[in-house]
Amino acid sequence: MPTKRILLAETHPAFVGVVRLLLREMAAALLMVADEPSLTEAVSGTRLDLVLADLSFPVSSGENIARLLQRLNPELKAIMLSVHDDPSVVDECFAAGAKGFVLKRTASTNLLAAVEAVLRGGTYISPAIALKHKNENRNPIAPQQ
Repeated sequence: MPTKRILLAETHPAFVGVVRLLLREMAAALLMVADEPSLTEAVSGTRLDLVLADLSFPVSSGENIARLLQRLNPELKAIMLSVHDDPSVVDECFAAGAKGFVLKRTASTNLLAAVEAVLRGGTYISPAIALKHKNENRNPIAPQQ
């Protein structure tokens, strides 16, 4: 029986549908927000096990959403979702407190592994990004499944 409370901060309806299907067996509650005030209220006032957030989610301060989530709730586990695979963007998200980073184009194959790894206390990065880190001689953040 699902027991986890997961928040999805996403503004693209088609992707929301994909995430709902992927997490239907895992989440007791999948809360969805599409604007910053709703995100702030949910993160500050709801017991959550995990937040999945679109990296391009609009934040009025202009800061990285991972940094906003960390500021609102330092104990919160967050996975960033993005179409961007630039290693410097990924590094910035992890430095800001994110525990995972999943490319949207690979969500159907990587999202569940990412959620499970982060909920167990680990970290996760899409394998394609880990390979890019390796090819650019960056400190790789290996997927933990």
